[in-house]
Amino acid sequence: MTALEQLGSEKYVLLTTFRRDGRAVPTPLWVVPDGSGLGFWTVAGSGKLKRIRNSGRVTVAPCDMRGNPTGEAIEATARIGDPADLIRVGDGIKKKYGVIGRLTMLGSRLRRGADGTVAVLVTR
Repeated sequence: MTALEQLGSEKYVLLTTFRRDGRAVPTPLWVVPDGSGLGFWTVAGSGKLKRIRNSGRVTVAPCDMRGNPTGEAIEATARIGDPADLIRVGDGIKKKYGVIGRLTMLGSRLRRGADGTVAVLVTR
């Protein structure tokens, strides 16, 4: 099992993206395993998505719900997924996080519509 696959079983993962000037921006989030990597969803206009578009360089580490790291960070690459990826990641979140995951996905869809979120895939 790879380090990224292990992170897929964590409840929270700290994703760190990087601004153009190199400053790190950490964000705790839910992730699901996606092949040999990770997947997560985010709001279409979020800052992390803009930073990923600029540079796919990220680090990921296990963390608690407040974003305090509980393990070593791993260098990785993130890319924006297509609509099929969004469906797959959304189904994974519903399965992994149960009722809370389903309610979160439903609330997001009601607030933002079908095109209001995107999937992001993290690989090494």
